[in-house]
Amino acid sequence: MKNYLLGSIALLILFFLGYHFWTAVSFDNIKNIKIAGQEIGVELASTTTEQNKGLSGRSELLENSGMLFVFAEPGEHSFWMKDMNFPIDIIWLSSDMKVVYIKKNATPETYPEAFTPDVDAKYVLEISAGFSDKNGLKAGDDALFTY
Repeated sequence: MKNYLLGSIALLILFFLGYHFWTAVSFDNIKNIKIAGQEIGVELASTTTEQNKGLSGRSELLENSGMLFVFAEPGEHSFWMKDMNFPIDIIWLSSDMKVVYIKKNATPETYPEAFTPDVDAKYVLEISAGFSDKNGLKAGDDALFTY
């Protein structure tokens, strides 16, 4: 009886672990990202149309909010300041949610210059200029999605 009980428990544990690791992450449910000890509300840009538009044409970005770009594959994703009306920090994140590159204080006047890290990133966060310096954010720091 004891072996049957232990075997059943082990089977349940394996089931739940398998479910956890094999269930696809639904990026549609991401509401926030925790980075540099701050909880940032994010608007997702996961389609090509959303990514091409980004924050262009907006007059401001509220404090503790940003736009999170979710790419299908990691790569050296370039960003520019076309039709932007305010400066931002651009933060590239690897697939394992590590900061790999930061472009601080990207201003509208830099257009048509493109900012491209020399490392692959899966996610990019656009946030108010000064966030990185104010919170001591640096390459290698962790980020975490919250739902």
